Amino acid sequence: MAETVKITLYSHWLSSCSQRVRIALNLKGLDYEYKTVNVLNGKIFDPEFEKLNPVKFVPALVDGDFGIADSFAIILYLEDKYPQHPLLPQDLKKKALNIQIASIVTSSIQPLQNTCVIKYIEEKIDSEAKLAWAQLYINNGFAAIEKLIKETAGKYATGDEVYLADLFLAPQIYGAISRFQIDMSLFPTLARLSQAYDEHPAFQAAHPLKQPDAPLQS
Repeated sequence: MAETVKITLYSHWLSSCSQRVRIALNLKGLDYEYKTVNVLNGKIFDPEFEKLNPVKFVPALVDGDFGIADSFAIILYLEDKYPQHPLLPQDLKKKALNIQIASIVTSSIQPLQNTCVIKYIEEKIDSEAKLAWAQLYINNGFAAIEKLIKETAGKYATGDEVYLADLFLAPQIYGAISRFQIDMSLFPTLARLSQAYDEHPAFQAAHPLKQPDAPLQS
C-alpha cells in the first residue's frame, strides 16, 4: 500500500486566510499537521519560513515534497489534486460567481484591514482612524457581495451546497464582527449565511478559537 502523503499547514489562529484553507482541508477530509507561525511576535520573519513563502504571510502548505503559499492558490491546488467535495460548481455562471466573491474578499476587503495595515494606520494616525479605515472597506465589500447574492443565495452563498465563496466569506464575516464591530444588520443575507457556517462541522473545526495556538478562553 502506498504511503499516505503528509500535509502540513503553516497557520495562525487569527489569520482569516489560514482559516479559509483549514475549511477546505476539513471539507475534503484531509488530515494535516498544524504548524504555528506567530504573526504577532515577529516569527513571521523567520528565514526558514521565508524559504517556503517569500512574501512572509500565512498560510503556507506543504504536500509531500511540494510547498505552496497564498490561500487562494492553496485552495485551487487542493481542488485540483483532491477532487472529493468539489469547491467549484460545474455550472459556469455559478462557478464564476464563486470566484468573483472570493476575489472581492481577497482584493477589496481583507488586504485593506490586514494586521500590518491596521497597525501602520494606528501608528501614523490613531486607533480611531484604524477602526474607521477597516470599517469603510469591510462595509463597501460586504455591500457589493450582498447585492450579488441576495436574490440567488440558498442555505449558503451560491445555493444549498458549500462552495468556494463560503470559504472566503465565513472567516471575513467572523473577523468583521469580532474585531471591527461591523453591524451585520446592514447585510441580512450575509448575516444569515454566518449562522449556517456556525452550524457546519467543517467550519466549526476551522474556527479560530479552536486552533492549538489560540489563546485560552476563560
